[in-house]
Amino acid sequence: MPDPRAALAQSPPEAAGHHRLRWKTYLFATVVVLSAVLGNTALAHGMKAVDAASPAQYVTAIFHPWVALGVGLLILWLLTRMTLLSWADLSFVMPITALDYVLTGVSGWLVLNEQLPPARWAGIALIVAGVALVGSTHPSSGRAR
Repeated sequence: MPDPRAALAQSPPEAAGHHRLRWKTYLFATVVVLSAVLGNTALAHGMKAVDAASPAQYVTAIFHPWVALGVGLLILWLLTRMTLLSWADLSFVMPITALDYVLTGVSGWLVLNEQLPPARWAGIALIVAGVALVGSTHPSSGRAR
């Protein structure tokens, strides 16, 4: 457990660095979550419009506008997630970005007219509770780099 006195003893530049890390981490986490939700929603929408039954048809499906948009957003998701993992703890990043599961469920319901049974909504509520708990912690455990 970190010593609370150590936080008080930090010099202002170190404290500013921690504040910058937290702000940057939440910004990138937001981009990770939104690119995952929008990318998966666009990809699902596009794939429902494409009648792909063979591997060759899946390759041509990439050129459908909604599928291409989804793939592009998921590439953005991968790059921002890699960046986020380069400075924040995995044990922080994974739960905080799990918010995309929540928003993807809502997006499926609102945009794709999917039916979500009560058990799925309950699972989404548990994810929200976990994200809130993990989000209240610092993104980095302070290990030496």
